[in-house]
Amino acid sequence: MIQAAATLSCEIGKKGACEALAVPRATFYRHHNPAPRLRNNRPRPPLALASSERQAVMDELHSQRFQDKAPLEIYATLLDEGRYLCSPRTMYRILEAVHGAVKERRRQVRRSHYSKPELLATAPNQVWSWDITKLKGPAKWTYFYLYVIMDIFSRYVVGWMVAHREQQALAKRLIEQSCLKQNIAMGQLTLHADRGSSMKSKVVAQLLADLGVTKTHSRPHVSNDNPYSEAQFRTLKYCPQFPQRFGAIEDSRAFCQDFFSWYNKEHRHSGIALMTPEQVHYGFAQEVSRHRRPVLSTAFERHPNRFKNKTPVLDTLPKAVWINPPATEKMEV
Repeated sequence: MIQAAATLSCEIGKKGACEALAVPRATFYRHHNPAPRLRNNRPRPPLALASSERQAVMDELHSQRFQDKAPLEIYATLLDEGRYLCSPRTMYRILEAVHGAVKERRRQVRRSHYSKPELLATAPNQVWSWDITKLKGPAKWTYFYLYVIMDIFSRYVVGWMVAHREQQALAKRLIEQSCLKQNIAMGQLTLHADRGSSMKSKVVAQLLADLGVTKTHSRPHVSNDNPYSEAQFRTLKYCPQFPQRFGAIEDSRAFCQDFFSWYNKEHRHSGIALMTPEQVHYGFAQEVSRHRRPVLSTAFERHPNRFKNKTPVLDTLPKAVWINPPATEKMEV
């Protein structure tokens, strides 16, 4: 519009062109006669912090003990220690000017790096996942603790236990018995868990070292790093028979006895081609597939229109199961 007004002004004048095109004359003149920019040659304020002092403040703000604290808290803490670096307002100005960090500070500072676990299983008894969940007891604030170890390839629960408390000695006993029952050899198995106290305990770590089992842990506050155990607990607690509370620990054990028997032997799992965990874990998957194929073929021959005249494809067992597959990994399923 400014350019059009400039072209028209050659014929009818600047005032007429601006009125015709509804362009303010001040805007027209400002675009065609810009004022020269004055260089900012203001001297450095005499009370401003020197570069070394600003760096010292920044180092303190991003130190390990202050990385999650607000400048006011840092200022008060330093005063209590007999130190004064600058005012809280100056701390805010430095954060804004240097790093634009006047935001939620917990998102600005990088914590210690935890590598993402990338675990691959192509057969049963290569990678197990284990976790502990609470079962509500007879009264408020009372709980029983359910320990569950499952194979991520077959989804088979290889060991479980209900106890009054979460304790590393109990975890050790369950892992040891499960490995013995499944005839786990040295160097065969990886055991994955989150970062609970029992999972990270020295007792469990020493047992795994003695058994030749590799241990891995989830990253802090990342539930997706242990997805198979989390999904299994969801299946347990959304079971129609799952009660609001258990009257005694014997009740919870009886319920889990029935549930895990059903889960391993009867539950058709969508992640393993609608087979039961027991069928996959003990090598019956191919036989089950052989029995299913002729059933689908017969159904197609009788009523092909019900399948839109396309031969039905039988679900196949995944060749590999991952916890956190690499971004570049192309899986064949």
